[in-house]
Amino acid sequence: MTLQFKSKQRGISFIGLVVVGSLLAMTGVVVAQMFPTYLEYQSVLKAVNKAKEGQSVAEARMIFDKQASVDDIKTISGKDVDVTKEGDKVVVSFAYEREIHLAGPAYLTLKYAGRSK
Repeated sequence: MTLQFKSKQRGISFIGLVVVGSLLAMTGVVVAQMFPTYLEYQSVLKAVNKAKEGQSVAEARMIFDKQASVDDIKTISGKDVDVTKEGDKVVVSFAYEREIHLAGPAYLTLKYAGRSK
């Protein structure tokens, strides 16, 4: 009678590999959909910092709209930004939401907000 010893197996099973691969793929898809919204947020910040150079509310919104057309910003426009004065400085602020459809009734809502420096 021969005794056979089971060698200790190491590694991941095929099912485990499929599960891990699926999770990585789903995460990659969501990140790939979020990345353009983040780039647009950076463009909005740049436009807001440019718009603070205006001396009046109308001028600041006009500068924002011009910069938004250059940077192809479609989520927010000049009428959506808040222009206030703090002392002698013009401050331009904004807040908006973006929704990304995931599957079925599931959505990912991203809330962006900022103000000029």
